[in-house]
Amino acid sequence: MNKNSKKASSLGSFITILFLCGIAIGAYYALKSPAFEKNRPKIDLPLERFWNTHKSFNVKITDDSGLKEISAYLSNNKERIKIASITLKNPVKKYDLKIKYPKIGFEYGSDNFKLTIYATDTSKWNFFRGNTALKVSRLKIDDKKPDLFSLTTSYGITRGGSALAIFKATDENLKELYIQTNFGKKFKPTPFYKEGYYAVLLAWPLKEKRFSAKVIAIDEAGNKTRARLSFFLKNKKYRTSYLQAKESFINGKITDLAEDKPEETQNLTPTQKLRFINEIYRTQNDALIKRYASKVDHNRFDEFNLKPFYPLKNGKVVGSFGDHRYYYYKNRENIISESYHLGIDLASIKMDNILITNPGVVVFANYNGIYGNSLIIYHGLGLYTVYGHCSTLLKSRGDVVKGGETAAKTGATGLALGDHLHFSTMVQGVFVRPAEWMDSKWIQTNITDVINTAKKMIDK
Repeated sequence: MNKNSKKASSLGSFITILFLCGIAIGAYYALKSPAFEKNRPKIDLPLERFWNTHKSFNVKITDDSGLKEISAYLSNNKERIKIASITLKNPVKKYDLKIKYPKIGFEYGSDNFKLTIYATDTSKWNFFRGNTALKVSRLKIDDKKPDLFSLTTSYGITRGGSALAIFKATDENLKELYIQTNFGKKFKPTPFYKEGYYAVLLAWPLKEKRFSAKVIAIDEAGNKTRARLSFFLKNKKYRTSYLQAKESFINGKITDLAEDKPEETQNLTPTQKLRFINEIYRTQNDALIKRYASKVDHNRFDEFNLKPFYPLKNGKVVGSFGDHRYYYYKNRENIISESYHLGIDLASIKMDNILITNPGVVVFANYNGIYGNSLIIYHGLGLYTVYGHCSTLLKSRGDVVKGGETAAKTGATGLALGDHLHFSTMVQGVFVRPAEWMDSKWIQTNITDVINTAKKMIDK
């Protein structure tokens, strides 16, 4: 072979190699491109779930490159049928597949159902066939609603007050159980006495004109049962007061409390500061109390023996619950602020002992704005007591207190003009009338007797 032929042959080989390298490089980058992504679609389906066959449910399917085909099969021990077959002309990255029980052509009665879902994307991977995902879930069929009925309740409930209800709720797969009210509040029940029975303290908020409540029971399959709780409703009227905001009050307590919130109050006039402290700051302080006084324990109980709360020996009531207070400046027509008093004020001697009548756990012991140094104590069944304006706190958060213990000293911290105790009672975050919980007859009739009656009914 002459030199020219060898050169031509070498050049041809070199060009071929370059060509093949170009193809290889091109193929490499092509396979690395999004069009050839290797990730399978994601099917959000648990390995096992409950299903009420009267209701459909959605399965979320996602993919990076886009979904083009989805199919679903339902099977039991005897047969397997296709319940969904979808081809997407315009691929999407998210798809909610609705699963419906077939109306005909499938035998009902087996608890061994399986749902199988296939999803294929638009990727060019796998020889242009795309990536396919497979997910299988065992379906536990449950079309039975929870059993639910009211056992007994307090006879009535007063606006601003409390009541007790005891009921039965049973279901093998019970998921949610709560009391829904007309004003949006959900009260949580506590297990009572024997398996399947529950008790709940309810509250009718001061500002709500109407009250209604029903128990809601929902199982894992979404079956829902409702049972209305019946009470005689007492629409109590509360006092309205008009208080003059004197210069000494505005330039004293109000100015001092405004220093708690310097950024919000530094550019306000004296009367604007009063409104901020009495309304906005008060709302923030109330929200803190509600946050600490909203939980309920889930330990089963069969007794709730309470003595009437009375935290000050020989204490005199100087401020009532539910009092709608209007503050005016100079003349009564010049109303500058308003608020509701959500407790009672008790006065005795300076730095008097504050007694915790019933045992409980301290859930809050700190400063809280207009309430000053405060304690919040949990007594069980969603019932809390609040002690404000204290000069000294003798207990810390987490302390267990016994009935009759001294937990703090009265004072004038917060929005208080003289030494006294602000005392509030709460049911699952709702302020309620302390007068009820300070009345032995009310406690006996509305709490103790209801519990004893329920136990007798259960034991029959």
